[in-house]
Amino acid sequence: MKRIIYFILTFGLFTTSIYSQDVITKKTGDDIISKISEITQTEIKYKKFDNLEGPTFSILKSEVLMVRYENGTKDIFNETTNQNTQTVANTKTSIEVVNNEDMAAKGKEDAIANYRGAKSGAGWTAATTILLSPIIGVIPAVACSSSTPSDDNLNFRDRDLMKNSAYSKAYIDQAHKTKKKKIWTSFGISSGAWALLILLL
Repeated sequence: MKRIIYFILTFGLFTTSIYSQDVITKKTGDDIISKISEITQTEIKYKKFDNLEGPTFSILKSEVLMVRYENGTKDIFNETTNQNTQTVANTKTSIEVVNNEDMAAKGKEDAIANYRGAKSGAGWTAATTILLSPIIGVIPAVACSSSTPSDDNLNFRDRDLMKNSAYSKAYIDQAHKTKKKKIWTSFGISSGAWALLILLL
């Protein structure tokens, strides 16, 4: 009897939990389990259901397919968007472009400041060129300069910044440029040293 009562109570709590939440279904098919606080002309404001005391999030209505409320009712949003919604979306896109440009500039700047070309292959290139000849030395130079620096050698200072795609791409691209410059500078100097050794010998 106790087990039956326990089962009924547990089932009741589970059922209450399921139906006390709002579900926002995006046009991508993803569901957001939430507690909706406000629906404006252009967006839906909500809190995540597992953190009701946390921050309020918002999503554009143009990105939402349907909302199922805790009382069982639902709203379906059609494909068409009004002019105000389109303006908001365009503004958001413009802000994202500006932010990405800023992050890319910072990524490039940080790469110049922090990346020093550690383990770039410049040493192997120089040794091969001096010991064997520039013709042989060009092989490791091409091989090493064609690959981007590994994560262990990037020497970035902030792991969170590297999670931003614009920042990380700019950082890695600049680091790769620095790596190539170091390798080919090493190749040039070692080729000169090889030629000097040949003349001396």
